[in-house]
Amino acid sequence: MLNTEQASSLHTELDLYALPELVDAFVQDQLQAVQAVQAAAPQLAAAVAAALPRIAAGGRLIYVGAGTSGRLGVLDSVELYPTFSWPQERALALLAGGRSAMFVAVEGAEDDGPQGAADLAGLQPDANDVVLLLAASGATPYVLGALRAARAAGALCLGFANNPGAPLTAQADIGITLDTGAEVISGSTRLKAGSAQKMALNTFSSALMVRLNKVYGNLMVDLRPSNAKLRQRALALTMRATGADPLRAAAVLAQCEHHVKVAIVALKLGLTVAQARAALDAAQGSVRQALQHPS
Repeated sequence: MLNTEQASSLHTELDLYALPELVDAFVQDQLQAVQAVQAAAPQLAAAVAAALPRIAAGGRLIYVGAGTSGRLGVLDSVELYPTFSWPQERALALLAGGRSAMFVAVEGAEDDGPQGAADLAGLQPDANDVVLLLAASGATPYVLGALRAARAAGALCLGFANNPGAPLTAQADIGITLDTGAEVISGSTRLKAGSAQKMALNTFSSALMVRLNKVYGNLMVDLRPSNAKLRQRALALTMRATGADPLRAAAVLAQCEHHVKVAIVALKLGLTVAQARAALDAAQGSVRQALQHPS
C-alpha cells in the first residue's frame, strides 16, 4: 500500500478527540509537509537550474494534474501573472476533466491516460517547455499519459509525487519526492500531501522568477498592479527601494503605468521613464544590473 494511503497509527480515535485536540492533530501533522519539502530541496534546486535556460529561451511552464494536485497546479500557474507579470500564455495548466473539474470533481477523469497525452500534445510542446507533473500517488494515469507526450516532444519533465519510488518520479527528467507519509484522515491527500505540493510548487516558481530578474533584493518589483490594493503595494515597494517620498514615487509610477521596475531605475538614476526602460532592456530586466551599469 502507498504511504499516502496508509492509516495513521497516531490518531486511531480521531473522531473521539475534543475539539482543541482535534485541531492540534491536524496542525501538528502539517509540520511533516514542511519537512518533506526540506528533504526535497536539492531536487527542487536542480529543477530550477534545468528549467532556467529553457524558460529564458522562450519556453512555457505547463502544469498537469488531477484532483487536488491538478488544482494546486492551476493555482500556481494563475498567480504568476499578478505577482511577477509572467505572461499568461506562458503559464498553462491541464486539469483532468477540464476546466469544470476545478470546481466539481469529474469522476474517472484521472484514470484516462490517453486523454492526458492528448491534452498535453494539444498544447504543441517543444524542447523549451517545462512540464510540471503532479500526482500524490505518483501513478495517476492521466498524468503519466501527459508525461509520455511531454517526453516525446523533448520538453523538460519535472515529476512531483508523495510516495517514494513512484513511476512519475522515476520516469521524469527530475523526480521530486515529497514523502509526507500517512494522513491524519487515511488517504486524504488534500491534507499534508497537498500542502507539500503547494510549498514545492511555490518554491520552484518563485526561485525561477528570482533568477529571471523579477525580484530586486527581496522586493517584488515586476508587479503590474490591476487594482487599488496592488497600486498601494507598488507605491510602497517603490518608496522602499528608492527612498522617494510618496508624491514623487506616485508621479513616476503614473508615468510608467505603475511598473515598479521602471520607476525604481528612473528614480534612483534620475532618468526619464523611456531611459529607464532602455536601461532595463539592456540589463535583461535586472534592476540591480541596470543600476550598476546604466547605458
